[in-house]
Amino acid sequence: MNKKDEKGFVLWFTGLPCSGKTTVANRVADNLKEKGLKIEHLDGDIVREFLTSDLGFSKEDRDENIKRIMFVSKLLSRNGVGVITTFVSPYKKTRAKVREKTTNFIEVFVDCPPSECEKRDIKGMYKLARQGKIENFTGVSDPYEKPDTPEITIYTYKESVEESVNKILSYMAESRYIDNRRGENYSAADEELIEKRLQDLGYIE
Repeated sequence: MNKKDEKGFVLWFTGLPCSGKTTVANRVADNLKEKGLKIEHLDGDIVREFLTSDLGFSKEDRDENIKRIMFVSKLLSRNGVGVITTFVSPYKKTRAKVREKTTNFIEVFVDCPPSECEKRDIKGMYKLARQGKIENFTGVSDPYEKPDTPEITIYTYKESVEESVNKILSYMAESRYIDNRRGENYSAADEELIEKRLQDLGYIE
């Protein structure tokens, strides 16, 4: 894919807290950057620190949080940048608004049962929410509205990270957002593996 043919897009990860959004998104971002794409990853902690530090966790504040992220995503995606976002974004109506306003919106539903998410919760947020010490916590005291027809669904409780990443990259290639042809797009790991195979076959020393 030539530079002039690059498409901006918004790869929007949504799912319960601790469902694995950031882990998978980081791997996807690294892979796309290796292919030479312009990628910006907007993650919750970074955005909260620099863009939405004045907001709390009420429904109104969370909607405003997504509204600001949507604005940044809109600017980047329409200028040919691939945007990856990792936010719980629990409400269908809010996600539909983002889809309407951004370029090439791709919804990635990170499906993981609440019980498994809680097992992964090293910060103990689920426990604190059950004790009433965290209000409006998605999955405990506030609902999560699952997407009806996401472009991609990954099952992080039964898929490996690699399987989830490959599923996303395959969709991106089939939809022509990325070029998955071999050649100049080999990653360093790919090249090392191929070189070892050629050595084993005796083609190179």
